[in-house]
Amino acid sequence: MVATKETSVYRRDASKGGQLLTPSEREELLKPYLPSPPTSKQLQDVQRKPFRDFLKTQLHVFTFTVIHTIFSIYIRLRQIYHAVVNRILSILYYHHRTPELIRKDIRALDRLPQHLSVILELRGEEFAGAGLDTLLDEVAELSAWCACVGIPMLSIYEKTGILKSRIPTTHRIISSKMHSYFGRSRPSLQVRAPHMPSFLNGDVYEESASATSPDHLSVLLLSADDGQSTLVDLTKTLTEMSQRDKLSTNDISVELIDAEISESIMGEPNLLILFGPDVQLQGYPPWQIHLTEIFHVQDNNGVEYEVFLRALHKFAKAQMRFGR
Repeated sequence: MVATKETSVYRRDASKGGQLLTPSEREELLKPYLPSPPTSKQLQDVQRKPFRDFLKTQLHVFTFTVIHTIFSIYIRLRQIYHAVVNRILSILYYHHRTPELIRKDIRALDRLPQHLSVILELRGEEFAGAGLDTLLDEVAELSAWCACVGIPMLSIYEKTGILKSRIPTTHRIISSKMHSYFGRSRPSLQVRAPHMPSFLNGDVYEESASATSPDHLSVLLLSADDGQSTLVDLTKTLTEMSQRDKLSTNDISVELIDAEISESIMGEPNLLILFGPDVQLQGYPPWQIHLTEIFHVQDNNGVEYEVFLRALHKFAKAQMRFGR
């Protein structure tokens, strides 16, 4: 450890910009604390190792290449397998936009989710509106499938929030898609977003839209703003109310937070489907999915009916133990 006297001398020299000590004096000051120079034997050993180091490097490169090649072959075979399986299922279970065929595919299921949630992604931003058109078509297809199987609630999470800014357009495209499935007898449709007016049948905004028809589909549009930021805002509000003695700390509970978030954003979905190739929640509201069944298909990249159908079958077979 450096002595106190030498430390103070060095610091005074540093504060003066190196004018108190000469270079040789600074070297003498630090010399006791520097490692000893290598001996001639050590230098000879270093000079004898180039070939050994070369062989070691080549061995590392060869091992890395072998591992990388094996893993690449595995990934490619896995992708081919999943592509073939998805293609076969898409042929066997093609719905032909017929609600009767879709209902037939889920007829054997004991239960269906009352609230289905999906995560979609805006792709193709570089092609002007092509990415948005694809996204809206995916939303419309999912809405039609839910209406066919009898799922009353569909929440769609898209990180950027571009769907929330186009609620009338989304409602119109979903209605048009449902017309191609159901004809004139299509179910009633409600498209809404948190803290925004609902858009109900007839293209009229309603502050508290509701539907009494059993064949009703409610579509909720979510974005990253409805995720962790909402939970942070609620925490700040409860903290301020507690500091102002408007709310007792004993009254703050999981049930209270759950009720507030369910009222302001949404309740907990029964099933969450990921249509991307990887398991990425992309900022999805975290509070609502602590008991949600999450379904994902490896190497899938797109909204496909067979993935939707496999998710419903997986949900029907899942055991909900709820911590027991």
